[in-house]
Formats: sequence, C-alpha cells, structure tokens
Amino acid sequence: MRRGRTARVLVDRLRGGEWGRSPDEVVVEEPLEIRLDGHLVATTMRTPGHDYELAVGFCAGDGLLGGAAVTGVRYCGEGPAAEFEYNVVTVETGGMAPVPTPRLGNVSAACGICGSTTIVDMAARLGPILGTSRFSVDAVTTAVAAVPATQEMFGRTGGLHAAATFDASGRIDIVREDIGRHNAVDKVIGRRLLDGRDDSGHTALFVSGRASFEMVQKAWAAGIGTLVAVSAPSSLAIEAARAASMTLAGFARGDELNVYCGSLQPATNHAHPSEAADAATRS
Repeated sequence: MRRGRTARVLVDRLRGGEWGRSPDEVVVEEPLEIRLDGHLVATTMRTPGHDYELAVGFCAGDGLLGGAAVTGVRYCGEGPAAEFEYNVVTVETGGMAPVPTPRLGNVSAACGICGSTTIVDMAARLGPILGTSRFSVDAVTTAVAAVPATQEMFGRTGGLHAAATFDASGRIDIVREDIGRHNAVDKVIGRRLLDGRDDSGHTALFVSGRASFEMVQKAWAAGIGTLVAVSAPSSLAIEAARAASMTLAGFARGDELNVYCGSLQPATNHAHPSEAADAATRS
C-alpha cells in the first residue's frame, strides 16, 4: 500500500517538570527516484504525496524538458508500483526531451548548480521575465498571512515547508507542503504545468523558508516574476533575480518585508522609498 505522509511514534515529553510518554505525529521522509522518458534524473528526499507534480516540476525547473510537452507521468519499476513503495516516477515526453545527465547522490535543499556562470547560462536560455504584474505590498501581506491556515500537514507535525502561488489580490491559488523547500516549489510548479496554466506573468510565488538561488531558478524557469520568502535571500539569489528581472522580497512577516530587487506597489498611505526619492528629486 501507498505510504502515508505522516507516521505515529511514541515520545517522552517533559511538561511542567514532569516526564510522560505519549504518541506524536511526525512527517514521513522517503526517497523519490525521478526519471525522464525512463532515464534516471535524480533521487530526492521528499514527503510522499503529489509525486507526479514534484517530478514534472523538478524536470521543468532544471530545464530538462527542452521545450518538450509532458505527455504522461507514472510510477514505474520492474513490477507493480506497490513493490517499490511508489518511490520511482518517470515523466514522459515520447522521447522528445533531451536525454538527461543524472545527478549523483541525493538531491537536498543544499543542492543545485550554482555560480555566476550558471546565471549567465540561464539568462541565455530563459531570457528576462517581461510583462509581469507588479504586485502590491497589500497583496503580499494578505497572501503571507493566509498561508499558515492552509498548511494542514504543518499544523499536525510542525515539520514541513510550504510553497504557494497567489494572484494580484493576494488570493492563494495552489499550496503544497514537503519536508524539502525545493520539493514544495516543484510540486506547485508541476501542478501548474500539468494544468496547462498560462498566467505565470500574473502569479507570485511564496516560500516558507529562505530564498535560495534554487528558489529563484525554479521561479525563473516557470516565468513567475515575483518571489516572496519568509526568511532571507542569499547574495546569489539576488544576483539571479536581477538577471531575471524579478522582484525578490524576503523577511515577509506580518506587515514587514524587505525588497532586494525589483519593486512592489506601495501599501495604502505608504510610499515606496525609491518613489519618494524620485519625487524629492523632481521637486
């Protein structure tokens, strides 16, 4: 049978100076082997669930599809999927995608091919993101405040990251959770790709952790021009976001946030500092 996304364990709890033993619910972490037209791509540690979305999002975010359309996704192996605990997935393009070079070892939140050379290569392959909506501070704060209520698994375990897309009004569209931040993003992007969505230019991406280079890379490949993170970005993430003509915001908590590149429309009765400076110059 398919594994659940959580497991029950017994823990020793210290409460009010007294020890007791009681059950707890923890998130499941298992490997998922991703293949493209049967060719090994990578093995990533993930929380089971939405595996097809994760595999498609991973291939799209890493530029492995080469413009080929996804014609199918399935669990695979040498026998029934249950014998492999549903931990092997292949994305199918009918052989139209280039044969991938497999990554060695497990993919984790620290993985990714980074560096300025990679940014130059991505800029040549993807080009800057043009014609995207400029999101307002109000929309961002509305979305950030709404995400926790949608994190059903986090509420039960406290052990998952979330990624979500939202529109210009701050309305949450798709939310996915996973033990890995990058997996949560792949699941969101994979869902959008499988649904044939073409509104990336009017969509923003929220991530519950830090804004790493890999988060920017995935948003860039998906054509999403605004990335909002709860924690800080890295210097390379900022460099990549600038190359992509993206808006990158971090430390989005309550009614506070930092904008590291690009811009947001000011909140009601609050002028953006760069706009205030422009007004002062004109006067």
